[in-house]
Amino acid sequence: MTARIPPGGPGGTTWRAEQCDAVLRFAAMSALPGGGFGWLDATGDVDPSRDLELWINARMTYVFSLASVLEDQVHPLAEHGVCSLQELFADQRHGGWYRSVRSDGSPVETTKGCYEHAFVVLAGSVAQVAGVPGADRLLAQALDIHADRFWDDEAGRCCESWNADWTELEPYRGVNSNMHAVEAYLFAADATGDPIWRRRALSICERVINGIARSNDWRIPEHFDADWQVLLDYNADRPADPFRPYGATPGHGFEWARLLLDLEASLDDPPEWMIEASAALFTTAARDGAPDSDGTLVYTTDWSGRPVVRERFHWVLAEAVTAADALARRTGEAVGADESDLWWKAIDQHFVDRATGSWHHELGEDLRVSGRTWSGEPDAYHIVNAMLLPDLPLAPTAATALVAAKYAG
Repeated sequence: MTARIPPGGPGGTTWRAEQCDAVLRFAAMSALPGGGFGWLDATGDVDPSRDLELWINARMTYVFSLASVLEDQVHPLAEHGVCSLQELFADQRHGGWYRSVRSDGSPVETTKGCYEHAFVVLAGSVAQVAGVPGADRLLAQALDIHADRFWDDEAGRCCESWNADWTELEPYRGVNSNMHAVEAYLFAADATGDPIWRRRALSICERVINGIARSNDWRIPEHFDADWQVLLDYNADRPADPFRPYGATPGHGFEWARLLLDLEASLDDPPEWMIEASAALFTTAARDGAPDSDGTLVYTTDWSGRPVVRERFHWVLAEAVTAADALARRTGEAVGADESDLWWKAIDQHFVDRATGSWHHELGEDLRVSGRTWSGEPDAYHIVNAMLLPDLPLAPTAATALVAAKYAG
């Protein structure tokens, strides 16, 4: 589908390659001499007031491991990331990884979350494929933890979070963490060759998407109690929460739409509902997320599709264009092709930060840089995915596909 876009135009092959290089250079400034990756502010400086976050460090390890495959040699910051996860964040006594630590590795928030641990699986999977030293051990540990602590075989989904010594399970179930578990499991299946991870990814998708989202007009409830009873009013008093916002999140509709297609392409006998569900999620998110005609997309809506949080986030558009590309390719441009050009142009016009090489992470309704929910520009994960995935097949996952393309070439 991106073949319709001029190479140098927004979303074109040359434009994306340049954006990927610029974002990786910006992200490299987050590496700390003592280990780990700091939180970057809008100028590219590490914010000294922020502790080190596990999800950021795992995502940075992921993007620099992808850079290792692109460069055909281990990127120093991929090895830096693997070491940081093993040495700074790992709980050597109880296992798993702390949610946040200080620069010396002392824990700040000791919660063990499915969301963050899914990104450790993702980072370990790509690092292993890229040949990063220590990645084999990291991935094996991360998969053992995810299997033993987060996978709930009876529910066919993942639980949310534990305390430090794994004795208290949070009485909340979240769809965001399960979505990223699906992504991580697809990468783990390719890295290890073990099909159990695809089966578990399909189990999550069947329950969350073919069950819950289908029965809710393809708007995805994300918050549940311990028995998986939906909590539609969860965080109604905190609608702009960065991880657990009230209402439906169009960006996650796009993300699930793409993940369904990635999973479908990886299965020998995929269920027929997957392509229908992907198209329905995409169409609903595209309609609900765009109350204006400027090509930008809102953060959240209520359950009838009316905007609630009108801030525009970089990751929502990144997921929108990758979902549009995947669906257009899968459906022969019957779904996804029409919206894509407008979204790429909106990214180029409003989000690309030409002063730094990164993207603005959040804009207000007036399309000026905002910090209501996000401060700075700390995350390269969504951007790098959007720059690379349109050039890759839906399966296998990115690192494995890039390696295969190098051998084929």
